[in-house]
Amino acid sequence: MARVKSPEKKAILGKENRASKRAPVWVFVRTNRKVRGSPKSNRHWRRNSIF
Repeated sequence: MARVKSPEKKAILGKENRASKRAPVWVFVRTNRKVRGSPKSNRHWRRNSIF
């Protein structure tokens, strides 16, 4: 981590990382609901920053 974060923020970030995230709805529509559940293919949907 580049910036110093408080333990509270770190706990929230860790929790968010462990939660499985869904791809956006338009991806399901475009791919006919075939979105793979593997973390690697899903990785870029998680890049929404919390802080």
